[in-house]
Amino acid sequence: MTYPVDMTVTPHVSAFFDEATNTISYIVSEPDGDHCAIVDSVLDIDYAAGRITYDSADALIAEVKRRDLKLDWIIETHVHADHLSAAPYIQDQLGGKIGVGAKITIVQDTFGKVFNEGTEFQRDGSQFDALFEDGDTYRIGGMQGLAIATPGHTPACMVHVIGDACFVGDTLFMPDGGSARADFPGGDAGTLYDSIQKVLALPDEMRLYMCHDYGPNGRDIKWETTVAEEKAHNIHVGDGKSRDEFIKFRTERDATLDMPKLIIPSLQVNMRAGEVPTDEDGNEVLKVPLNVL
Repeated sequence: MTYPVDMTVTPHVSAFFDEATNTISYIVSEPDGDHCAIVDSVLDIDYAAGRITYDSADALIAEVKRRDLKLDWIIETHVHADHLSAAPYIQDQLGGKIGVGAKITIVQDTFGKVFNEGTEFQRDGSQFDALFEDGDTYRIGGMQGLAIATPGHTPACMVHVIGDACFVGDTLFMPDGGSARADFPGGDAGTLYDSIQKVLALPDEMRLYMCHDYGPNGRDIKWETTVAEEKAHNIHVGDGKSRDEFIKFRTERDATLDMPKLIIPSLQVNMRAGEVPTDEDGNEVLKVPLNVL
C-alpha cells in the first residue's frame, strides 16, 4: 500500500519525558497555525500506594494553554503496558478526540477475559472517539495526520505520520535500542518485522519519534532519529537483517524479559481509553489476576 506522505509540512514537535516510565509524550502543532495533537500522554501512578496523580498530564495541558493552542486529537499509538494514559483527563480540560487503532477490539477481547470483565465492559472500541484503520487520515487544523497499522508488539499498534514527523509508538526504539518485545498476548515477532519494514519504507529524511527510551549503555535519553539512521544502524533490524534472523533473536530475547512493572494497571485503564475502572459503588479499583499474564 502507498501511503499519502507530505514531506513539505514540518510540524512543531515538543517532547515531554516521563522518568518514572521512560515514556516520551508529544505535542505536535501546525508550523504556521494554532492546532495541535497530543501523542501518548502519561497518567502518574504510585502503584504501591494505590494513588493516581496528574503532574505529567498537567505539564502537557499547561504548554497547550501557554501557547494558546487548540487540541484536535489525543492519539494513542497502542494500548500501552508500561504506563497509564491521561487521555480523558486531558480531554476534560482541553477537548479533542481520542483515537486508537481499530484492532483495539482484539485487545479488549483478550484482556477482558484476563481481567474477568463483565458484560458491562464493551469490547467494541466505543470508549474511544475514533478507531483508525490502516491508511486512514485525519486533520490537525491544516495538517494531515496519517495512521499506518504496525501490529506485532500488539494487534492495535499504529504509527502516526504528520508531515515529515512520524510517531512510532513501541514499533521501534532508537537505533541502539532496537525494537519492542513481541511476546504479549496477540504479539508476533514476524508480524512486528513486517510492520517495521513499513516504517523503514518511509522517506529517509522522515523524522522518527520514539515512545520510549532507556538510555542503553548509559547514554543520555534520546527520542528523535530518522528513517535513514534506523535502516543503517538499528541493532535489531538495520543493515539488511533478515526476517528469520529477527524472529530468532526477538523470540529468544523476549523469553528473558520480565513483565513491565505497571502492566496490570496499565492494561485495565488503557483498554478503556484511559478511564479507571470502578466497582458497583463507583469507587475506582484495579484487579490483580494471578498466574495469567
